[in-house]
Amino acid sequence: MNPLLAAPAAIAQPTPHELALSGSWTALGIGAIEPQLEALSAPAKPGLVVDGARIEALDSAGAWVLHKLLRRLRDEGTAVQVRDLRPAFAKLLEIVGHEVAGRTGAPIPVAGAPSMLEGLGRSAEAAFKQAVALLSFVGESAIAFGGCIAHPSRFRWRPILYNIRSAGFDALPIVGLLSFLLGIVVAYQGADQLRRYGANIFVADLVGLSMLREFAPLIVALIVAGRSGSAYAAQIGTMSVTEEIDAMRTLGIAPLDLLVLPKILALLVALPLLTVFADVLGVFGGMIMAHAQLDVGYGEFLDRFVKAVSPTAFLIGICKAPVFAAIIAVVGCFQGFRTRGGADSVGRHTTLSVVQATFLVIVADALFSIAFSTLGL
Repeated sequence: MNPLLAAPAAIAQPTPHELALSGSWTALGIGAIEPQLEALSAPAKPGLVVDGARIEALDSAGAWVLHKLLRRLRDEGTAVQVRDLRPAFAKLLEIVGHEVAGRTGAPIPVAGAPSMLEGLGRSAEAAFKQAVALLSFVGESAIAFGGCIAHPSRFRWRPILYNIRSAGFDALPIVGLLSFLLGIVVAYQGADQLRRYGANIFVADLVGLSMLREFAPLIVALIVAGRSGSAYAAQIGTMSVTEEIDAMRTLGIAPLDLLVLPKILALLVALPLLTVFADVLGVFGGMIMAHAQLDVGYGEFLDRFVKAVSPTAFLIGICKAPVFAAIIAVVGCFQGFRTRGGADSVGRHTTLSVVQATFLVIVADALFSIAFSTLGL
């Protein structure tokens, strides 16, 4: 019988010692029977007979409700006897009864708040898995780059030039402004101390070495990580959510060749050039502040700057830029490919790309400082 055409489950009590069950005792048919079950009263003695002859359909949901009713009556002290139930229905009721009896006394575990140690372990496990996935992504990108070197026709020059423009040329205003202000701040902060000892001219050493070796490559990397790294993650993440990347694979287009390598190569070109631009603007800002606060002329500043800052200091800053560029591009693309779900996942992985890229850039800068100090540079 079709459960949709059967009458809903019903229960009647023709006599105080008899219950008559009828209708469809299924998930679709037992929705309105709860009030009848709650209003049911049964004598404690001598017993109760449950007549199931008119039950038209029975599934596991209905069997569970029926078993729950029988158990409640027996717990209240009523001797219950079920009769005239179809063999198939009786077998299902027996199976449900055994299943419920097997779980009696075993409370369902409720997930509580994890302990601090458990939370630390889960965070460490997640970080380890993400680090392994990132290394795997770096390896895949290196293999793709090797394939492009072997077959130069695979290079996508138009996306490379487009990314150089978007990540490099379009970033000149914000990089120049922040570098100029940073040079002013460095000179201003050192002016008071230098004035006390009559060492005004050494502001050129302070501004030149700090900007060229540390501040310029670092501030450029942080700006690009927030500006371009997040854009890479959002772009690839959106393509992943909308299944455009799967469509590219279906068409035989390698996503790494089209989406990852042009961004990495573009940043490898753009970031050193932006660093040189930041060097110039940072030193210019420091020179203006030195003239305003310490009465150091522009000619004197430049003369001392050339003597104090060696080409090695300039090259140290420039050498950091390609490493920072690779970190930013790889992390941004990696988080984009890990995006799953919807817009919330895109936003979350975009944020992660900026945080992780910033963290790794600062760690790399610290390692550079340790290495250069060890080498005496």
